[in-house]
Amino acid sequence: MDGRGLNLDIAGTVSEFEKDMKEFMIKKILYKIIFRGKGLEFDSYRDYAPDDDARDIDWMASKRANRTLVKQYIEERDLKIMFVVDVSENMIFGSTEKLKCEYAAEVCAALSHLIMVNGDKIGFVFFNSGITKVVFPEAGKKQFNIFVDELSDPLAYGGISDLKSALNFLLDYLDVSISVVILVSDFISVRKDVAQTLDFLAKKFETMAIMIKDPLDKTLPDIRGEFVVEDSSSGQQLVIDPGVARRTYEKNALEQEKMVMEIFENSGADMLKLMTNEGFSSLLAEFLKERLEKGRYVMPKK
Repeated sequence: MDGRGLNLDIAGTVSEFEKDMKEFMIKKILYKIIFRGKGLEFDSYRDYAPDDDARDIDWMASKRANRTLVKQYIEERDLKIMFVVDVSENMIFGSTEKLKCEYAAEVCAALSHLIMVNGDKIGFVFFNSGITKVVFPEAGKKQFNIFVDELSDPLAYGGISDLKSALNFLLDYLDVSISVVILVSDFISVRKDVAQTLDFLAKKFETMAIMIKDPLDKTLPDIRGEFVVEDSSSGQQLVIDPGVARRTYEKNALEQEKMVMEIFENSGADMLKLMTNEGFSSLLAEFLKERLEKGRYVMPKK
């Protein structure tokens, strides 16, 4: 990352993600069920179509009519989806083509574009040790461009990551009209004390998490021979055996990631883990498809 901005390919990633959604043959169907839900008010019956959710079939009414009927609802609009993005110094790191913040920006752009072209609203919160940016949900291309511009600004990134502080802000300042909260971070700095706050958030809002990891977040390079590191302030030196350090690092990284995954699972929030050395579009589409299969869809709020 330099003064010219982040290394992003927004148009390419948006196009690739939408292509993968179409390959699953679920783009419109999936979005309608997951990111719009069923209207709260029953309207009438109509004949079953191949694109319908089979769970909407009314078998008693179908038997009486001697044809397959589904319940039709008055569809509610105006979903408000809030992206909560970690912009701390943890995210300004990468051993692959993309820094974690660049990869995260492209994921956010692809998903927010899908949301907005279907007529719903997006907003976003950036956080590090505190809240650095808040833009409440709006619809339209202008809002999408604002989101992408902010994600692309290198000056937006830096500082220590404090997820618990960000969650407390969301609980205090977001009203119940927000339909979905999508957390985007590497979650490397998360501690166990975030669990209760996350539970409160997941009960108040439909909550999803996208974990962005670099390969070096999980393991160190295989280096032969010992080397010396020195504390620049004290001059104290330490001889390190790379093999021992690597094993310890991998053990700690695995334990920390397992702890984070358990915290989110216990809260009821779904989590998708992405690696910066892998394409995300098909994985993200599959994640949304799996939510559909589990019956996890978002109900619009008034």
